[in-house]
Amino acid sequence: MTVVVKIGGARAVNPEGALADVADLVESGERVVVVHGGSTAVDDTLESLGEDPEYVETPSGVVGRFTDERTMAVFSMVLPGKLNTDLVVGLQNAGVNAVGLSGVDGGLLEGPRKSAVRVVEEGKRKIRRGDHSGTVERVDSDLLDTLLAGGYTPVVTVPMLAKDGDQWLAANADADRAAAAVAGALDADLVLLTDVPGVLTDLDDPESVVDVVDSATAYETLTAAAEGFMTRKVMAATEALEDGAASVTIGDANADAPVSGALDGAGTTILPDALVDEVDESGTVEAGR
Repeated sequence: MTVVVKIGGARAVNPEGALADVADLVESGERVVVVHGGSTAVDDTLESLGEDPEYVETPSGVVGRFTDERTMAVFSMVLPGKLNTDLVVGLQNAGVNAVGLSGVDGGLLEGPRKSAVRVVEEGKRKIRRGDHSGTVERVDSDLLDTLLAGGYTPVVTVPMLAKDGDQWLAANADADRAAAAVAGALDADLVLLTDVPGVLTDLDDPESVVDVVDSATAYETLTAAAEGFMTRKVMAATEALEDGAASVTIGDANADAPVSGALDGAGTTILPDALVDEVDESGTVEAGR
């Protein structure tokens, strides 16, 4: 079994438990790829430089970062620099032979650049230009398989390698969706660790976790419950399953043995059947989204 573990970058997430759990999984013979983001650290760095992080809302209601040239420079400094190094060191201390990679290294994560994005500002739809972001459309699974076969545990982060005309450049990408692309390429189980116990039907009740999502009806319940940052995680989960991931679980990074717990059912587990409706009379399978 291959497991892709995405460690969230929220301020409330403590990665120590996840790293110790990854070490246990590796020792037991599992193939593990760690993916991480770091939006909070990027925001803190920007603010220390006297700059305000900028977030925009798309017409579909998804809130994301607008990555201008200056922000892209900070991303390249913080994520594959300090954050990735810290996680690799943490795994080495736990006995795991980890290797840090950005999506640029070896062309691990590739796709087109989105230089302009559609946004909603003060109720009006606009086009913002100068964005340095992209969407991962190709994962070099051979590179990851080579490292895993050699006994290494890859620790992957953005930026990705983005095509802009006839040139390549580094571009920001959503870390959840990058993890989804990696899990799909490896036919892996994906664990998205965050600072809540799963997708909640009531944000004020941590016990209201959507449990197993294994039908179109359950998927509708899931998407209706997802709000704010969780909308993007459900989007990533959907993309992972469409690309071939075996399962996706959204769980609590701060729980005891958070990765093993998620694989055993703690959190919100989404299965491929959630994306397929019942077979109609003609025998055609309809997508559930």
